[in-house]
Amino acid sequence: MTDSTSADIIYTKVDEAPELASASFLPIIRAFAEAAGVTVGTKDISLAGRIIASFPERLTAEQQQSDDLAELGRLVKTPDANVIKLPNISASVPQLVAAVKELQAQGYNLPDYPETPETDEEKDVRARYDAVKGSAVNPVLREGNSDRRAAVAVKKYAQANPHRMGAWSADSKTYVASMPGNDFFANEVSTRLDAAATVRIELEAEDGSVTILKEGIEYPAGTVVDATFMSAATLDAFLGHSIEKTKEEGILWSIHMKATMMKVSDPIIFGHAVKAYLAPVFDKFGSELDALGVNPNSGLGDLLDRVKDNADIMASIEAAMANNPPLYMVDSDRGITNLHVPSDVIIDASMPALIRAGGKGWGPDGKEHDCVCVIPDNSYAGVYDETISYFKETGALDPSTSGAVQNIGLMAQKAQEYGSHPTTFEIPYKGTIRMVTDAGITLHQHAVEPGDIWRSSSARQAPIEDWVKLAIDRQRAEGCQAIFWLDAQRAHDAELIEYVMPILKAAGVEDKFQILAPREATRVTLEEIRTGANSIAITGNVLRDYLTDLFPILELGTSAKMLSIVKLMQGGGLFETGAGGSAPKHVQQLVEENHLRWDSLGEFCALGESLKFLGETKGNARARLLGEAVDAATQGVLDHDRSPGRKVGQPDNRDSHFWFALYWAEALAAQTEDAQLAAHFKPIAEALAANADKIIAELADAQGGAAELGGYYRTDDALTGAVMRPSSTLNAIIAG
Repeated sequence: MTDSTSADIIYTKVDEAPELASASFLPIIRAFAEAAGVTVGTKDISLAGRIIASFPERLTAEQQQSDDLAELGRLVKTPDANVIKLPNISASVPQLVAAVKELQAQGYNLPDYPETPETDEEKDVRARYDAVKGSAVNPVLREGNSDRRAAVAVKKYAQANPHRMGAWSADSKTYVASMPGNDFFANEVSTRLDAAATVRIELEAEDGSVTILKEGIEYPAGTVVDATFMSAATLDAFLGHSIEKTKEEGILWSIHMKATMMKVSDPIIFGHAVKAYLAPVFDKFGSELDALGVNPNSGLGDLLDRVKDNADIMASIEAAMANNPPLYMVDSDRGITNLHVPSDVIIDASMPALIRAGGKGWGPDGKEHDCVCVIPDNSYAGVYDETISYFKETGALDPSTSGAVQNIGLMAQKAQEYGSHPTTFEIPYKGTIRMVTDAGITLHQHAVEPGDIWRSSSARQAPIEDWVKLAIDRQRAEGCQAIFWLDAQRAHDAELIEYVMPILKAAGVEDKFQILAPREATRVTLEEIRTGANSIAITGNVLRDYLTDLFPILELGTSAKMLSIVKLMQGGGLFETGAGGSAPKHVQQLVEENHLRWDSLGEFCALGESLKFLGETKGNARARLLGEAVDAATQGVLDHDRSPGRKVGQPDNRDSHFWFALYWAEALAAQTEDAQLAAHFKPIAEALAANADKIIAELADAQGGAAELGGYYRTDDALTGAVMRPSSTLNAIIAG
C-alpha cells in the first residue's frame, strides 16, 4: 500500500530509470523536507501498479493495491494538490503483456491479455487492460495546461557546454514522407457546441442497419468537437510506394508514430507498415500467421518470436527484408529494427534524435545513413519536414548561441487526446459513421470503408480560455516572440482561433502574438532562436508533446531537463520532471554494469518549484527556503559538472544525488532568513563535505558488476534500495 494523499507533496512511483533514481533520491528529499515540517508521500502510477489495482478480486489481501491513479485524479481537482510527476511507461501491448507475465511469475494471479476476446469474461479483462495501456496516466492527472521551459541555469549550462550536433549538408537525402491526402488532416471536420449535448457514435451499414459504437458522451456548452478518419486503402498504397521509392534512393526506411499516446490509432497504422514491409510474407502465409496469433500491430519482434520455428516463413521474411530498403535501427547491435516494437520508436523522441544527428539514422550495418522518415498523417508532419529543410539550407543549430523555445500547451481535461480514448475505431464494414446528439442533430459524418481508422477528440471551453490566458501571462513575463501554432485552414484549429482572437483583443495584446500554421511557425521560430532570441510556442496537446522534445533536444541535448509546470485549474500544482521518457536502456545498463546514467536534473527542477509553490500556498516559509535552496543546489550540480556520466566507472545518478544533497545542505546552512533552519543543516553540510571522498569511493565500489533488482516492471524494494543506496556513510548522515 502507498502513502495517503494527505501528505503535503505527492511524489509519484513510476517505472524504469526514474523509479530506480527515486530509490536513491526520495530518502534525501524526505529527510530535508522534514526540517520544514513538510511531508512527502508517494502514489503508485507505475504500469505494474496500475495492472495490480485493476484486478483486486484475483489477488490476496497482501497483494492488493489501491487505485492510486484514481486517487490522484481526484486530488488534482482540488486546490490542495501538489504533485511531482515523474515519467511513467505509456504501455504498448507488448510492454503490457511482458509486465503481466512478470507479475504472474511473481505470484500475482492475473489473467493473460486476451488478443481476441470472445466471452464476456475475456471482454471484461480486455477492457480493464485497455484502460491501463497507452497514455492512461497523463489525461487523468493533467487537470491544467502546460507551461514547459528550460530553467535558466540549465539553459546557461547548455550554452557554456554545448552538446555534439551532427553536421547537415545541403545534399542530404533525408526527408519526411506523408500521405498524399485522405488522412486525418484532410478529412477533419469540427464544430463548436452552442449548448451542452450528449452524443452517440453510430455506424450505418449499406443495408441500413446501425451499430452503436459509443454512446453517452457528454460535452458541455462551448466544447470544440472534431471528427476525422484515415483511409486504410490510401495508407497502404502510400506505404508501398514509399518503400519502393526508398529502395531506389538507397537510404534507410523508417516510420515514426506515437503508439503510446495515440494508443488506438497509431498501433494500427504501425501494423499497416509491418504488413507493407513484409507484404509477400503476409500474402503467402496469411492463414498460417493468423493461426500462430500474429498481430502486425504488435510489431516485427512479436511476429518473429511466433514464427521462429517455421523455416518456410522465416525464409520468406529474410527474402522480403533483403529485397526491401534497409530499416532504421533502434539498436543495430541487437538487431532491433524500427518495426520491432511500436513503443520503441516514439516520434517526439525519434525524430529530434535523427535531426540532431544531422539527418542520420543507424542502419543494420552499424553505420549512419540518410533516412526516409515516414509520418503518414499530415497534421504535424510538416513541422519535422520544415525543420529538416531549414537545416539543409542553413546548417545545424549552434547550441552555444541559440535561444530557447518555451511551450504553453493546451491539455487540460483531456483536450485533444487524439486516439487515447474510446472514441477511436477501426471500421469493420463499409458504411457511414456519424456523431449524433440525443436531440437527433448530426454533428459530423463520414463515408468509410473497412479498415479505415476513424477518431474524434474535443477541447472544452474552460481549458481553452485558461490556455490563452496562460500564454498572455508567459509572453508578458518574457517579452519575446509568441506564436499560436494554429492552421486557419484546418477545421479544428479554425475553431480554436475563434476563441483565441477575442481573448487577445480583450486583453489588448493581439499585437504581441502571431497565429501561424505549424509549418510556417517552425521556420519563423528556428530563425528567431538562431539569433539567440527566445520564442514561445503556444500549441495544442499533441504538438506540445512533439515540440517539448524537438526544441530541447536541439538546444540542450535532451528533453529530460525541462521545467514543466502544470497550473491546475482548481488552484493546485502538478510539477512534471521533463519529457525524457523512462529510459529502458538505462535500466539495461544498470542491470549489466550497476551504472545508472539517468540524469535527475528534471527531478531537481520539479522539486524546487513544488516546494516554493507549497511555501506560497500554505504560508510555509521554510518550504519556500527549501525550494530556493534547491535552485542553488541545482546550479551547483551544473557548475561543478556533477551530472551522471554515460559509462561504467564514471560518476552516475547516485553520485549526482550525493552532490545535490551537499549543495542543498550548504545553501540552507548559509541562508540568513531562518537561523534555526541554518543551524539544523550546518552539521549536515559539514558531515557531507567531510566525508565526500569516502562517500564517492563507496559509490564507485558499487559499480562494475551485475545488479539484481528482483524484477523489471515491479522491482523488489529491498534489492533496489541496496543497489541504489550503496554508501553506508551517506545513508547514515541522511538518516541522522
